[in-house]
Amino acid sequence: MGKKKLDVMAKEREIFINGQLDEEGNIVVPGCVRNGIDEKSADKIFDEMSEFAKYAFNKSHAACYAVVSYRTAYLKAYYPAEFMAATLNSYLGNLDRVPQYIDECKRLGIEILKPDINKSQERFTVENGKIRFGLGSIKNVGSVPVENIVNERKQQGEYKSFTEFCERIAETQVNKKCIESLIKAGVFQDFEQTRATLIASYEAIIDTIQSSKKKGFDGQVSMFDLGTQEEKEEREKHKYQFEEYEELQERELLSMEKEMLGIYISGHPLEKFKELIIHSTNIDTMDLKLIVNKISDDNEIDEIDVQGKTKFVDGQNVKYAGIITSIKKKYTKNNKIMAFITIEDLYGTAEIIAFENTVISSGKSLIEENIVIVDGRLSIREDAEPTIIANEIKDLGEEKPNAVTFDITDYSEEEKNRLRSAIKYFSGDKNNMNVQVKIGDEIKVCGAIYYNDKIKEVFDSIKNSVNHF
Repeated sequence: MGKKKLDVMAKEREIFINGQLDEEGNIVVPGCVRNGIDEKSADKIFDEMSEFAKYAFNKSHAACYAVVSYRTAYLKAYYPAEFMAATLNSYLGNLDRVPQYIDECKRLGIEILKPDINKSQERFTVENGKIRFGLGSIKNVGSVPVENIVNERKQQGEYKSFTEFCERIAETQVNKKCIESLIKAGVFQDFEQTRATLIASYEAIIDTIQSSKKKGFDGQVSMFDLGTQEEKEEREKHKYQFEEYEELQERELLSMEKEMLGIYISGHPLEKFKELIIHSTNIDTMDLKLIVNKISDDNEIDEIDVQGKTKFVDGQNVKYAGIITSIKKKYTKNNKIMAFITIEDLYGTAEIIAFENTVISSGKSLIEENIVIVDGRLSIREDAEPTIIANEIKDLGEEKPNAVTFDITDYSEEEKNRLRSAIKYFSGDKNNMNVQVKIGDEIKVCGAIYYNDKIKEVFDSIKNSVNHF
């Protein structure tokens, strides 16, 4: 009854009221009617029990929950970093669960430190009230390689360079795939080479080390074994050849971190678009989570009020924006294509369902790691997570046909002041165009103005850098 299995409860209602007979007609359960209780009263009693079962626990069960809740609350209140580190460690290696607890750390004001080859342990650890990512939480890095890396560091001291690290773990169970994952996760960030350089060079360096060790076993002497100690040290510096590359773009680095750690830790691709997203959408992942909580608490889905916002109802038109993290396409029984799209905003992920017409019309935007805005219908069901049925999916920015963007990256202070004055002068009750300013890759929303061809000429005279979305 407490599990709310409606089909089982309907069967039990019949037994409760009218009883139950076995195959031979013997009375197994007499039921209320046989005990002198009329059917109407019995039905009412069952309804009351059913309603009570929604929140009732037996005393021993409730007492256990109370003790666990008290202890958990105490630890979280007085030892938040240690408590959250322990919680994260309970889901070590589970990239699906770790991000939500990282979000809770951020909410509590606990800083999350990147994994570091000389500071990270296998598990999450606490450093001066901050939580350090463990090496064991990195994708494709198993517990045995991490144990080897940490033990070597404890016994022989910190790793001084990438090549020294490779030399010291060459005879352990740390393979190329593991080292590649460590590079992508950014654990060697304090060494002089860029991540792009390490990705391009690590295989050749490992091959060189393995080849050198094999020659050593065969009793061969290389040029690096000859000469004075100073000469040996100088030659050692040039022993390995790095393919030098400039660092990758921030978005590429963040993408690799997300792949390896399950979250964006150095930043978020959407951070620079935060203000634009706020002005372009009316729902986010936090709202969706609150809807789930409301359904659980109230068991009502007709109308849900989320923190004073407009009430969310099933079928309501919504706009949601984020970065596409996965796309799964399938065909229906009618041989029509549909897609299940996972889109992440600054607070979590949401599932978007797109049917054939939307998949076809939005094809150019349906690319993983693309930043999009979804115009769709909210679907709220008691037995499922809230989803959005997409009507249209576009690149973020395309949904603003009535927006003008001023690229002020190269503006002088005088030109910025003139633009600021013009925006203020042409804003008023008849605003028909949203205004955005672009600085480098960042776009900021800055109000609205009344805009036509003649007014466009005024802005063009400030500097010819007006682009329309």
